[in-house]
Amino acid sequence: MSYEPPTPPAELQADIVNTLNSYSPDQLQHVARYAEELAEHKARESRLEQESEDDRRDDRPDDLPDDVPSKATITIKEINDNRYYYWQWREGDRVTSKYKGPVNPDE
Repeated sequence: MSYEPPTPPAELQADIVNTLNSYSPDQLQHVARYAEELAEHKARESRLEQESEDDRRDDRPDDLPDDVPSKATITIKEINDNRYYYWQWREGDRVTSKYKGPVNPDE
């Protein structure tokens, strides 16, 4: 072990380095444990968020607009004897619809 103080990483801001230099060895041990746990937590949260985004992308139909959630289903509404497709999903207590297009009578 060197008798020289360690060189702080270049990525750390000077104010953080100065604050850490003012701490006692016990406080630094607590900071080190907390920083390690926090880094693990943030990495896990980032992985879960990435997996969630990947799942949402994989589950989305190709023709689903960006502003329609992947949980939406297609419904048919008849208006003035014409049939239309709508994306439909629930937002809390409300059902939201977005026009998709006319129903092809040949289908």
